[in-house]
Amino acid sequence: MGRTSQPWHVRAPGSVAGMHAIVIREPGDADVLEWRTVPDPAPKPGEVLVDVAASAVNRADVMQRKGFYPPPDGTPPYPGLEVSGRVAELGADVTGPRVGDEVCALLSGGGYAERVAVPAAQLLPVPRGVDVVDAAGLPEVACTVWSNVFMLAGLSAGETLLVHGGGSGIGTFAIQLAKAHGARVVTTVGSEEKAARCRELGADVTVNYREDDFVQHGPYDVILDLIGAKYLARNVDALATGGRLMVIGLQGGTKAELDIGKLLSKRALVHATALRSRPDAEKAEIVASVRENVWPLLESGAVRPVVDRRIPMPDAASAHRLLEEGGHVGKVVLTV
Repeated sequence: MGRTSQPWHVRAPGSVAGMHAIVIREPGDADVLEWRTVPDPAPKPGEVLVDVAASAVNRADVMQRKGFYPPPDGTPPYPGLEVSGRVAELGADVTGPRVGDEVCALLSGGGYAERVAVPAAQLLPVPRGVDVVDAAGLPEVACTVWSNVFMLAGLSAGETLLVHGGGSGIGTFAIQLAKAHGARVVTTVGSEEKAARCRELGADVTVNYREDDFVQHGPYDVILDLIGAKYLARNVDALATGGRLMVIGLQGGTKAELDIGKLLSKRALVHATALRSRPDAEKAEIVASVRENVWPLLESGAVRPVVDRRIPMPDAASAHRLLEEGGHVGKVVLTV
C-alpha cells in the first residue's frame, strides 16, 4: 500500500494555543476517556513536535485507563505509546529530522492527542510503501519484538519461537519477523479465524489454547509471553535446553512459583522486560537498531503492518472496548 495524503493540522497565524487529546477523567471503564481541549506541548531541547496523523491502542493504555500503569514522571497524562504524523517543529539541538518529514515515533505516553513532543532519537521515518496512518502501529511492536526476541534472546535461523497471542499486534509482528529470519514459529490463538490469519502471516503451527496445550508442541528455544504468572510454570516446562523465556506482559497475573530446578537443568533464562520505563538512552539504542534491522524488511514487503481497523481518536472508548473483547487481529489504530 502506498502513502495517502492526510489532512494535517497546521496552526493558523494568530490562532489560540491548545489542542485536543484523550483525557482519562478518572480510573475506570472505557467511558472515562474524553476528547478535550488541553494545552499545547512544546518541544524541549533534543525533542521534535509532531502533528499526529494517528496513534495505536496498546494493552498498556488500557491498564493506564484503569489506574494500574501511571505514565513515567514528566510524561503527558494522556494514553498512547506510539504515533505517526509529520514533524511540525524542532527543539534546540536537534539535527537530522526536518519540518514536514513523515515520521512515526515511540513514546512514553501522550499519543492520543493532536500533537506530541518526542525525543528526536525515538523518531523513525515512515517506511517506504507503508501508509502513514498504518505506520502508527509499528513503533511499539517493532521495538518490543526486536529488542526482546533478537537483541536479548538472540533468536537465530533454525530455532523455534513460541509466540503467545498470535493475533495481537505483538503476535502478528513477531510471527513475520521471526519467519523473515529463518525461524520456525508456533503461536497460541483463541479461535480458528485467528489461527488462519496467523498461518497466512507465516506461522508453522497454531495451537488453540482453549482446546490444546502448547507445551505438547515444544520444546521452544525462545518464548515471547504476554500472559505472565498464569503461564510461567508451563512456559518453563516448554523451554528447550538453553531456552529463553521473555516475559513482556501480565494479562494472566503477577505472582507465580518458579521452579529453579527446572531452569538449572535446562540452563534456561527467564527475562522480564518493560519498554515504557526504560531510560531514553536505551530506547534510542533500540530505535536505532530497529531502523537498521527491521525497517528494510518493511520496505521490501517481507514484513508488513497488520491493522485490524481505524477508529477516529475522539471515539477512543470504542477502540478500548474492542481491544478488551479480544476479537481483533493486529493493531487498532486511532486517527486524528
